[in-house]
Amino acid sequence: MFKAIVSADTLGAALDSVSVLVDECKIRLEEEGLTIRAVDPANVGMVDLELSANAFESYETDGGIIGVNLDRLEDIVGMADAGQLVHLELDEETRKLHISLDGLEYTLALIDPDSIRQEPDLPDLDLAAEVVIEGRDIARAVTAADMVSDHIALGVDTDAEQFYVDAEGDTDDVHLELDREDLIDLTAGEARSLFSLDYLKDMNKAIPKDAEVTMELGEEFPVKLHFGFAEGDGHVTFMLAPRIQSD
Repeated sequence: MFKAIVSADTLGAALDSVSVLVDECKIRLEEEGLTIRAVDPANVGMVDLELSANAFESYETDGGIIGVNLDRLEDIVGMADAGQLVHLELDEETRKLHISLDGLEYTLALIDPDSIRQEPDLPDLDLAAEVVIEGRDIARAVTAADMVSDHIALGVDTDAEQFYVDAEGDTDDVHLELDREDLIDLTAGEARSLFSLDYLKDMNKAIPKDAEVTMELGEEFPVKLHFGFAEGDGHVTFMLAPRIQSD
């Protein structure tokens, strides 16, 4: 059993965070809220999302897992205005999700969860540096790097107490430095890793510009990006594997 009412912007933000990496996913329906964890087909990017029951106008479930086509679900939710409410109800017999918004009724066929890729385990990483940064600064760094290269280095200079971004192209380079006072917070530790810019661009689409993003970094380690949405009742963690630099 699953029956919920939620604002279109909250549901849209949750779906956006996942759909930047995968086309379909399992949604775990739990008493405390719903969770989604997925990894992209190349095993490079991962998303872990929690949306608390408090984010919903009403939320009832006795648990379970449903499989959804994210593109279809996003298209339906995208037809609502930001403040409009979306009503969701699972039909146990037909295994379809009934969605209604502003007089529009839609029945979405679900996907067998067993046919969707297994959810990844969250690796327990001990990352040396932690940078707390505004979403708009990540967007700025990604946009600048995208002008010159298809990969981006993220690092922390412990001596200068700076977070920096490097992108090297065939002819042009970009370097961005943010000092401690430019950041919300900084725990300096030795860190520098190279990442595929395509993935970071996709993740950046889902990060609100005014979000406070916690970035965990190490030396040739994955980067972890955490941020909240839905007034703190939603939480997303992105993880991106590094490109190992060959000498």
